[in-house]
Amino acid sequence: MAYGVILHVSGEVPIFGEMEELPPPNATIITISNPRSREGKDLHYIQEEVEQVIWPISKLNFIEIMPNEDDEQIIGFVRE
Repeated sequence: MAYGVILHVSGEVPIFGEMEELPPPNATIITISNPRSREGKDLHYIQEEVEQVIWPISKLNFIEIMPNEDDEQIIGFVRE
């Protein structure tokens, strides 16, 4: 299952992409598929045809993990 994530890279705009699995606590790099801006636009420093990018964890401030459709269904029973 792929996870939708937002990377917050030091000094750059946030980057949206997908990860096949979450990084373990001792990871030094992460691989992101389909990197793009939150608006879905290409990033100016990555070629258009690139499908995966590897980032060193040391360049990241934090990673946001977006809820998938299954998670939204689980929370749906809360008072509406």
